[in-house]
Amino acid sequence: MGAHGTTVLNQAEDVSDTMKLMELLKNCPIRNIHGNTDIDLHGLHYDSRKIERDNAFFALRGVVSNGHDYITSAIANGARVVFCEEQPKHAETVTTVLVDNARRAMALASAEFYGNPTQDMQTVGITGTNGKTTISYLLEAILGEAGLSPAVIGTINYRFGNDLRQAPHTTPEALDLMKQVSDFRRNGARSLVMEVSSHALEQHRADGVRFQVGVFTNLTPEHLDYHLDMESYFTSKSHLFRELLPRDSGRAVINVDDVYGRRLAAMLPSALTCGRSEDADIHPESVEISLSGIRGSVATPLGTVAVDSPLLGDFNVENLLCAIGAAVALHVSPREIAAGINAARGVPGRLEQVENDRGAVILVDYAHTGDALRRVLEALQKLSPQRILTLFGCGGDRDRSKRPIMAEVAARGSDITIATSDNPRTENPQQILDDVRVGLARVHEREWSRADAMVDRGRGYVVIEDRREALEFAVSLLRPNDLLLVAGKGHEDYQILASGRIHFDDREELRKALQRGDLQ
Repeated sequence: MGAHGTTVLNQAEDVSDTMKLMELLKNCPIRNIHGNTDIDLHGLHYDSRKIERDNAFFALRGVVSNGHDYITSAIANGARVVFCEEQPKHAETVTTVLVDNARRAMALASAEFYGNPTQDMQTVGITGTNGKTTISYLLEAILGEAGLSPAVIGTINYRFGNDLRQAPHTTPEALDLMKQVSDFRRNGARSLVMEVSSHALEQHRADGVRFQVGVFTNLTPEHLDYHLDMESYFTSKSHLFRELLPRDSGRAVINVDDVYGRRLAAMLPSALTCGRSEDADIHPESVEISLSGIRGSVATPLGTVAVDSPLLGDFNVENLLCAIGAAVALHVSPREIAAGINAARGVPGRLEQVENDRGAVILVDYAHTGDALRRVLEALQKLSPQRILTLFGCGGDRDRSKRPIMAEVAARGSDITIATSDNPRTENPQQILDDVRVGLARVHEREWSRADAMVDRGRGYVVIEDRREALEFAVSLLRPNDLLLVAGKGHEDYQILASGRIHFDDREELRKALQRGDLQ
């Protein structure tokens, strides 16, 4: 994003804080300063349209726009100071602060401006491809039981107590992040659980956060349109542990059941390891997995933790281990950890059940990568349903390479696969489905018609572009003891089309389809 990019939640609005420029620069690496340094600043912004009198403007380089192109506009709106990576022309009336990386400078300056809100909070950063949101919900419940009043910055929302705010990004822009956390702390938050995306780490959004604990879940192919390859992706994720986690006081918690987790653990000898092997610091002593949840006991350096969770699926054992590991790193007692796990209900859009009277199990899940879908399907197969029906789509204007991979995973793990639209965005939905068909054809000889699917013909797939129609059709196929997995969108309550964003919630649409079916 640049200056006129998407404005993220509550970007430094209604700020009454004032700070001297030199105080703001206390921990900010700079190349040079041109102009007056004895300046009182009343606000910080990265959107030139938000600038008011005596504000500082950060000229960020983005994918779509370059903040340096909006410096003149920012000055016209009242900017006194401009943070930039190259000296602008015609900026003699303001102070320019030259920096090597404007995003990193903004992260550090924002932390200073908002009083370093994470300095005295128990802060946990969770990164990895899968599991971040589930772990954040578990940890929120655990820290609540421990009396640590947790706030959460994550994929579904930003929240503290009854204060729920929309989450445009998993990890907000650094300036918005610091204001948000500052608000939560002022309202009583004593701890912070953050999902930290690879984009955020790459763009230095979390550089002003003081983490006590960093959690690594796993790494599977995702966002390769941005990171180009897995090694770059891993490098971005490892930034949390190698650069942001204090070496003297921070603790890494790493899932060593993952190959990249084992690599990271080898780089961090003091890390707490989580895994199914007894060699891991946090490991299961006994686990029972059923349609009612996960029960058992987990060994930790602080003692055994009793587990009684409604979470479904074998892969959620890893999420539980990581959440327990983070709590152990914060010295939460086994009793409080167990109470938190028991108190944590299901996570919105993560194997969330939709009640029905068909004698079937209907689950909505956010799985939108090949690996995430594989993990979910493998877990569901162990529950031994009569048939597994999987409905999924792939997003438009995103990495095309994962479409056939995800399709093949769905086809191999399901009795009936229904391919449909996800968020096509500006891309032709039929082009997306053609990419999906490549993977489906690796498993099945031909595409079924809807009539074929209604007759018991064994295993196969159907393609229905309209997601609402596809959901209705999936519901019409259900028999007692079937399991329907609706994958891809999870908690999302919208669909992004070429014409714009519309309200669309898989859970709502499934309930409507079930009602229509009951009336027929």
